[in-house]
Amino acid sequence: MSIRPRPLSMCLRQLLGGTALLLCMQPAFADDTPQSQDNTAAQTNAPATDSKADPNKAKLLDNITVTAQSRSQEMQSVPIPLQIVTAKQIDTLAATDISKMDMFVPGLVVGGDQPTQPRYQLRGISTGDFGVGTEPAVGVYIDGVYAARSGGAMLAFNDVQRIEVLKGPQGTLFGRNAAAGAISIVTNEPSDHLELKGRVRLGNEGKRYADALINLPINKDMALRVSALTNQSEGWIKDAATGKRYGKDDDWGTRTVFRWNFTDNTRMLLSWDHEKLNQAPQPAIGLISLSNDTNQRPPFPADPNTYLNPLHAPLYNDAVGAAETRTFNGVTLSFDHSFGWGSLVSTTAWRGFDTLNKGDYDGTNHIVSYLDTANIEHNNSWYQEFKLSGTTGIADWVGGVSYYQEQARQTSQTNIFTDSLDTMAMNLYHLDAPPLASIGEGLTALGLPVSLLGDPWHEAISNEGKFKAYAAFGDVIWHVTDRFNVTTGIRYTRDEKQFSWYNMPRSAPQYDATVAMLQQAGVIAMLPPEAQFALAQFSNNVIFTDAIGVPVQKKNTWNNVSPRLVLDYKFTDDVMGYFSVTKGYKAGGYNSVQVGSQFAPEKVINYEAGVKTVFPEQNLMLNSSVYYYRYDNKQSLTLDPNTAGSGVPRYLVNSTDQEAKGLEVEALWQPITGLRLNFTGAYIDATYRKAMADSGVDLTGQPTGEPKFSYTAGVGYTLQGVFGGAMEFDLNYGYRGPTRCNDDSRLQGTCVISPNFKVGESQQRTDARIDWRAPGDHWGIGLFANNLFNNRYVTGVNNISTTVFGTPFASVTPPRTWGVEFRAKL
Repeated sequence: MSIRPRPLSMCLRQLLGGTALLLCMQPAFADDTPQSQDNTAAQTNAPATDSKADPNKAKLLDNITVTAQSRSQEMQSVPIPLQIVTAKQIDTLAATDISKMDMFVPGLVVGGDQPTQPRYQLRGISTGDFGVGTEPAVGVYIDGVYAARSGGAMLAFNDVQRIEVLKGPQGTLFGRNAAAGAISIVTNEPSDHLELKGRVRLGNEGKRYADALINLPINKDMALRVSALTNQSEGWIKDAATGKRYGKDDDWGTRTVFRWNFTDNTRMLLSWDHEKLNQAPQPAIGLISLSNDTNQRPPFPADPNTYLNPLHAPLYNDAVGAAETRTFNGVTLSFDHSFGWGSLVSTTAWRGFDTLNKGDYDGTNHIVSYLDTANIEHNNSWYQEFKLSGTTGIADWVGGVSYYQEQARQTSQTNIFTDSLDTMAMNLYHLDAPPLASIGEGLTALGLPVSLLGDPWHEAISNEGKFKAYAAFGDVIWHVTDRFNVTTGIRYTRDEKQFSWYNMPRSAPQYDATVAMLQQAGVIAMLPPEAQFALAQFSNNVIFTDAIGVPVQKKNTWNNVSPRLVLDYKFTDDVMGYFSVTKGYKAGGYNSVQVGSQFAPEKVINYEAGVKTVFPEQNLMLNSSVYYYRYDNKQSLTLDPNTAGSGVPRYLVNSTDQEAKGLEVEALWQPITGLRLNFTGAYIDATYRKAMADSGVDLTGQPTGEPKFSYTAGVGYTLQGVFGGAMEFDLNYGYRGPTRCNDDSRLQGTCVISPNFKVGESQQRTDARIDWRAPGDHWGIGLFANNLFNNRYVTGVNNISTTVFGTPFASVTPPRTWGVEFRAKL
């Protein structure tokens, strides 16, 4: 059965959603590139080989082309810095989500230790706040639909075709919240061929992964594609006291897509995504050596010279009800229709998720320093976009309008026991003895066996955000000559936000009942002054102390215009140069745990020049670009130590102005048939133009922390005729340089903390794979190892409990994983 051509508008919608931003797949080589499922999508057009050519000479590098808006454009003609991650690369690395492979995309950092609260960073720009009041600086899009909030921004890979990492501001083409760049995840669509395939991976630490797919043509106009996956493991670290395992995987998901071609020019796609996550939270590895007596108070203040090395320290976590869970559902409906003059695409999408992330925040199992936090979110969003596109003799154009609506609810909880409240009072008020314990001892001595210890203490702030965003955009590629193009684009965005806080009065019913009983008995009045002072301090909140019991609400409206200008010129058929000026915008917002706070939008202007080249005779592709950006009002989540005198410090949003200059290089080379070499490198010098840390330190002119160098290199070799099939060897290496420290790095836990271990050191990772596939790839087997040399690193130290309990804790990278893969397909 032949594949029916898609309407041109569908190519536009599926690819990148902008006339100038066409599909730019990573250059592949003829012997490794599978044909697209659709004959109008990206195709491989290899020139015929000369029969007299050297048999050891590789085939010519393919010209990857795309067809969109009635024109074809080679990958190397697109004047935008980007890196493509193909489905084959995902499979080679056995990656289950994007955080498992970010070391091989220089300039990209994805913090995936907490999948419900991931952190994306591109070219040194990120937003660390997971609160519903802030927006990300790196936009994540799945099939062109914006993934709202961190809770739904990192899902497990499910039938992914490719990932496009676009660096630099993408506001004109993608919209708001792509000020640092965009990550576009494109999934596979139903085809007109019957397809059945399945895969199983088994590995160390109880790894059990499986996925399956069926693509079912219903008739000549309809097709259905259903995929499912499950990802399980037992975890790589065990609690030394309870035996509970952390670092485990427990995730499953499904994806269903239905395609209906109403006519040759009109088509509908309806998709549904579902995912269920239920696993232990991120482990908090304590740095203080303590005995097995859970009533032993940590030494205070903490001495960094005595910190344990978290790479070898035992894990003790005791958060009650610790878990990280998510239920996600997403539905997308798209229609596209081709006219004689162009095309129209309508995209309607709904996303909804519920998440819980509750974990240990003191790194001990001692009740006298107990602290856990919980982030609970509920989110629903709607998105509607209409897009028109077309081409004339001198221009290709695209324009459209969009509407986005979101309702987000969040509860930020902090939970302690009155035992840890006693420790806090000693440390903050410089008392010689724990007041609550002393009161209990005194009452017992008087024949009143009353205790104020062991009672739970709960504080929480509840937020609700109602957000709307309207946009109108247009982008035109002007063909000035056969070799010279000028691209002009602009997007207008209007953000309307309503946000509320409700700081609940602390809940400690058992403790309050005991105090009330003592009050009625007249005991309180007989207590020493320091004891009465402590009880007075504990009569209200000690952690969230702003506007207790008073609802607070704010409304804001922000308008923005984001333009772009791109000049590109083809010096030869194989050499193209470009220069661009682009602006980006990220909406303003609010700090979820700071009642009444608000901050202005982020804005960035980026200047970039690049060259894209292909050397067909040498089977070499070489791209490079240089850039400079100025980023204003960048919002960062930082620890504010100024609250330590009254309670647990908070993470607050701090705004700074930054700038950076950088260089990026990408090379792909196939010197002989079957051998593939690649290298991608990035250099960046990112500094603060204007910044004042919450600690009072002036950071102006200092580095932001972004490493200067990162790169990845890989080699692959395919040997034909092995047991009637093909044997493939792949080796990938990733390097990320050391963190550049500043005067606030120690407090934030990103640089030198203790002489006993390193924080922010350079990181290296090597992944290897050996794979055999049968003729036609009907079945195969593979052996893989991720982090082959078992390199381990301390990624950061959290000091949120250091200044009140003396209990810092650390996060570390997981150890080596390895496994075997079995697969089959029809």
